[in-house]
Order: sequence, then C-alpha cells, then structure tokens
Amino acid sequence: MTILLWVLATTLVVVGLIGIVLPALPGTILIFLGLLLAAWADGFSRVGVATLVVIGVIAAASYAVDFVAAALGAKHLGASPRAMAGAALGTLLGLLFGLPGLIVGPFLGAVIGELTMHHDLARAGRAGVAAWIGFAIGMAVKVALAFSMIGIFLAAMFVF
Repeated sequence: MTILLWVLATTLVVVGLIGIVLPALPGTILIFLGLLLAAWADGFSRVGVATLVVIGVIAAASYAVDFVAAALGAKHLGASPRAMAGAALGTLLGLLFGLPGLIVGPFLGAVIGELTMHHDLARAGRAGVAAWIGFAIGMAVKVALAFSMIGIFLAAMFVF
C-alpha cells in the first residue's frame, strides 16, 4: 500500500509541474496534494504539519502571481489603470484558451485597455509588451515557487 501511495504522490507532483505551465491543470494544487500524500505515506514522521503549512502558503501565494504579474508589468512602463485591468482580465480570459490564450491574453487585454484610455497605438503596444513581460516573469516565479515547494519537502524528508 505504501508503494502505491508513493507512486500516486509522485504522479501528482509530476502532473502538477506540467500544470504550472498548462492552465488546464491546477498545477500548484496537484503538487501540494502529491506532497501531502507523500508525507502521509511516510506517516508524517519526517514531514510534519509545520512543513506542510509552509508548503501550503507557498502554493496559495502562487495563484496570486498569475493575476498580479501582467498588471504590474504594464504599470512598470507607465500604462494606464485600464491597461493594467485589461492585462489582468486578459490573463483571466486567456485561461479559457489554454497556453496560447495565456500568452496572448495579457498582451491583448493591456492593448485594448490602453486604447480605451489613450488612442495611441504605439503606447498601447508598449503597454501590451510590458504586460506580456510581466506575465513571463510571473510564470518564472510560479515555476520557482513550485520547485521551492518540492525542495522544502525533500529537505524535510531527507536532510532534517
């Protein structure tokens, strides 16, 4: 039974890592569930509640990254509040279209938002690029957070 739990836990973590990039899968939740299952399979003898709470907080924080990163990217280059809102809305709507939607959504959202405020296509394009750069940085942060969750688990499991 323990081997089955470890196989299931490992599968959840691997699928979760894929889900960090593919929006159809709740990546961070799957990673957390996999790590929780692995701790349970070990009888919580090496990975305790405190470690799991830290991992859970990191998991929860990673969801804020999606919505904030594109908007902050747009803000950094002086985009209007509508462009920032458009970038966040574009990210949210982009989720419905998978990875292509997540790549294009923040850009289009910021461009459309900026165009409603200022009728300058060049300025709107800069806001869109800034939102996309923010999204890319946010994706990198999410990947880093996912690996930090796994690293904390492995450190608690094998080092401490």
